[in-house]
Amino acid sequence: MLVGIKRETRAGERRVAATPASVRQLAKLGLDIAVESGAGIHAGHDDAAYRSAGAGVVQSLDESGTEPAVLCHVAPLTVEEACRLRPGTITVGFASPAAELPTVRALAEAGVTSFALELIPRISRAQSMDALSSQSLVAGYRAVLEAAIRFPRFFPLYMTAAGTVPPARVLVLGAGVAGLQAIGTAKRLGARVSAYDVRPASKDEVTSLGGTFIHLDLDAIEGSGGYAREMSEDRAARQRELLAPHIAASDVLITTAAVPGRPAPLLVTTAMVQGMKGGAVVVDLAAETGGNVEGTRAGHSVALQGDGGTVTLVGMKDAASAMAADASRLFAANVANLVELMTADGRVVPDFTDDVVAGACLTHDGAVLHQPTAAALEGAS
Repeated sequence: MLVGIKRETRAGERRVAATPASVRQLAKLGLDIAVESGAGIHAGHDDAAYRSAGAGVVQSLDESGTEPAVLCHVAPLTVEEACRLRPGTITVGFASPAAELPTVRALAEAGVTSFALELIPRISRAQSMDALSSQSLVAGYRAVLEAAIRFPRFFPLYMTAAGTVPPARVLVLGAGVAGLQAIGTAKRLGARVSAYDVRPASKDEVTSLGGTFIHLDLDAIEGSGGYAREMSEDRAARQRELLAPHIAASDVLITTAAVPGRPAPLLVTTAMVQGMKGGAVVVDLAAETGGNVEGTRAGHSVALQGDGGTVTLVGMKDAASAMAADASRLFAANVANLVELMTADGRVVPDFTDDVVAGACLTHDGAVLHQPTAAALEGAS
């Protein structure tokens, strides 16, 4: 059974869905692997490394003479790529179902069984397949570096003969994997860090990293699997009102809130950003799924004139891809572990009685199995 590794073609995407190490893992399962030439070059893996690991290298999976039964990819497929797949093909990769509805429809109509790594259940047994968490780890680290580059002051406290330089005040909204990594990285750079999350259980994790947890006079919101869930507009408006003074007092704001399979929640309005000090930096890690900050644009930095001066609003795009080597190392392991779970006797045969397999399946047998995406598609018809 042939597993194909796609060379990513989306602008800015530098990761790869398999490394030589994960190729060896898949080969031990009795699977054949074909890697498109140049697929791993940005992640530090040339074609020779894949050949040494046991993979075949082809110029194009479409032209190799044998269409793969399993296609592994990083970025969501395009509509055209989905339409070219034969019925029964299994795909494994990110799908961004909330933002890529036309591709989801094309996958279903093509009879493709697609697995969206964003939908991996957050249970202990599935941790080794949780690409959302592994890539959020990279993105949270990168977000702090992007902020530090743009911020016109030091992050740490300095006491010098010429005077004392106070530490930067960093506020992180969302204390999931990305947020916790951002907190830890900002602390290591010497900033004074505070954080807020709708889940009170996050407090211990925030404080263990040296951050200060912000308490708002609001009821807790806890979704399934440890994720936050969507809130009513009245509650969201009250949350923004209570967060406004904390944001105004911050030098750097990093937003990381996401609801899997849905557009990012709006946490910060333009007026709240304009209340920040001149020179402040806002990094929105959720920009690609709509943004936590009003006016954010994925892949762009926007100068916003505030009450105290100019605030830089950074809409992150391909944050994990900017660190392609380690991001690919983690992502490829996630992909290989999911494929291994579905493999028996050298064949990938999904067992839909398995909670992990069923939970991660986006389309199968002509239908969209992820109910929020199915509802969104029906509403868009």
